[in-house]
Amino acid sequence: MGADAVRDGLLTRAELRGPRFRRLLRGVHVLAGTEPTYLQLCEAAALAVGARHRAGAEPVITRGVLAGWSAAEMLGADCAPRGVPAEVLVPGGSRRVQEGLRVHRGGVRPDEVAGGVRIPVPGSRHRFVPGHTVLVTTALRTAFDLARREERDPAVVALDALARVGGFAPDAVLGLAARHPGVRGVRRLAAVVALADPLAESPMESRTRLALHDGGLPAPVSQYPVGPYRIDLAYPRFRLGIEYDGRHHLTPSRARADLERQQYLSVRGWHILRPEAPEVLHRPAHLAGRVRYLIERHAAAPA
Repeated sequence: MGADAVRDGLLTRAELRGPRFRRLLRGVHVLAGTEPTYLQLCEAAALAVGARHRAGAEPVITRGVLAGWSAAEMLGADCAPRGVPAEVLVPGGSRRVQEGLRVHRGGVRPDEVAGGVRIPVPGSRHRFVPGHTVLVTTALRTAFDLARREERDPAVVALDALARVGGFAPDAVLGLAARHPGVRGVRRLAAVVALADPLAESPMESRTRLALHDGGLPAPVSQYPVGPYRIDLAYPRFRLGIEYDGRHHLTPSRARADLERQQYLSVRGWHILRPEAPEVLHRPAHLAGRVRYLIERHAAAPA
């Protein structure tokens, strides 16, 4: 916090307002010329609303907690859309709008808050910023909020990811509706839950599954085992798999492993379709049509 640095004599107020620093959020500054990651923006939001947490203490909600997409990222769900603002949930009162920060007002119960959540180092799931923890809504409460608020596709993506990292069944979000009577969007929850699958391991996998659903195809089997491997989305009867390969598949070691995996599956009669992001995101009907064609071709082939 800028005020803390000035109070402790680390900087003068003039230096803080000078060219070396720029304000990220009210009271929170970064070095000029740096481009903060989303996780760093979330940490700044936690500072701005007092959502930092002292190790060993019970979570006490005095001003606010990280919520929505910010909570999802802090919990390791890795599902926030690019460019979304940091999000906080505050008990009430008025707060001026800040660019880069979305403030929700409403109640949150103590058992819906996770204390001592460590801040991941950007780009790593296993390394954390030393000594820093924040207060966030739990995976279940975060899923409840996003599933009733967002459009269908990002809502399903969020519910898939948070159910996976939180270890709960998607329909558990329906139980929270009774605890929060009158909140907006609860009528949408049942439709989102019906489309959710906590076995999905990435947002693009969730979106691929939704494209198949919208194309009128039967639901594929998620994480279908074939020998030592698992196929993201599979139609076992037709030996057809659909997988989305992210950037991590571009490394030489992963490329070699993928080739060995492909050979193993091909020998056993599996055809693996690998759609790219533009098709999944912008031409989902085309993807569903390709999958339907392959299913029908296999069904028509002589036994």
